[in-house]
Amino acid sequence: MGSHVARVAELRALQRRIREFPVVAILGARQVGKTTLARDLLERRRGRRFDLEDPADLARLEDPMAALSPLRGLVVLDEIQRRPELFPGLRVLADRPRRPARFLVLGSASPELLRQSSESLAGRIAFQELRGFGLDEVSVAQRDRLWLRGGFPPSFLARSTVASAEWRRQFVRTFVERDLPQLGVTVPGRTVERFWTMLAHYHAQTWNGAELARAFGVAATTVRRYLDLLEATFVVSVVRPWHENLKKRQVRSPKVYVADSGLLHALLGIESHEDLERHPKVGASWEGFVLRELVRRLGARPEECYFWGTHTGAELDLLVVRGRKRRGFEIKRTTAPRVTKSMRVAMSDLGLSRLDVIHAGAETYPLAQRVRAVSISRLLEDIPRLRP
Repeated sequence: MGSHVARVAELRALQRRIREFPVVAILGARQVGKTTLARDLLERRRGRRFDLEDPADLARLEDPMAALSPLRGLVVLDEIQRRPELFPGLRVLADRPRRPARFLVLGSASPELLRQSSESLAGRIAFQELRGFGLDEVSVAQRDRLWLRGGFPPSFLARSTVASAEWRRQFVRTFVERDLPQLGVTVPGRTVERFWTMLAHYHAQTWNGAELARAFGVAATTVRRYLDLLEATFVVSVVRPWHENLKKRQVRSPKVYVADSGLLHALLGIESHEDLERHPKVGASWEGFVLRELVRRLGARPEECYFWGTHTGAELDLLVVRGRKRRGFEIKRTTAPRVTKSMRVAMSDLGLSRLDVIHAGAETYPLAQRVRAVSISRLLEDIPRLRP
């Protein structure tokens, strides 16, 4: 692989949002490629970038209105979580007649954690969440490398498997020791790392706050706060449960994943494909990896994605609800999937328009009426994007 992967779809979406809104925020984990994407955009538009981790740029912004008011074109403010007090001034600048400048802010925390952005810029700001590389960017032929190393550019593009693993270990350490304290998080880094590692062992399972709280010797509300914190900093994904008025007891707890497969493997001590194949979490790891690629391919928003389960054992890995359409997805690390009783129950109870079983084999083929087996190698061709 080369040293740069073009993020064509992300750049196109960013250009569209910049045309439509005076302020756009790219949000995502540290080192996921936000700065590179912003630089790619600056190559196409006249503008100026401020790095809020650079003392010289911070000094220039001591009087932000004086520094920013004269600027024209695109103004990029990188690592905005370092200076959230800039948001009220951005509102004033965004409301000027004819909008002489557009503002692109880059941040490593959710809008909820950067509360001032949503309060100050309501109606003026659009958010674009940037995840790591996906199959559409690196090609399906690279899927095993992407699964093992994850989508963070420095990890995926590292010169060797050993170098990739070392980068991810250092990322975990820096994240808990430096990045979280910079966001005002007061939980000790060692505690966060222990919790995150424990979550890795629960990857792809339903959240059991009481069990985790007992293991930590703290209240259930405390471990839930840790979970919310890791979700708000984009290193954990939480998929909400779907439930409706059925004559069945349904699972009401969310399902939890480490957001990036490479970080999951770092937390579990997995360095090579051989380690991964022998590890008891290999199936759960593959489920999380495919789930991420599915959601990306579909273009589904987080509020459209659910999992479903009953207390009698029926479940569905991913339920995507858009309008009146319900699409179901099962993820099976097998080369010969078959229709199960659980799938039939999900089709019937949830009224699915179709159910696709993503599998590790080479072919896509029908399994039953409105049920298909879809090869992971054909994911980009055989899974259409959701219609608006």
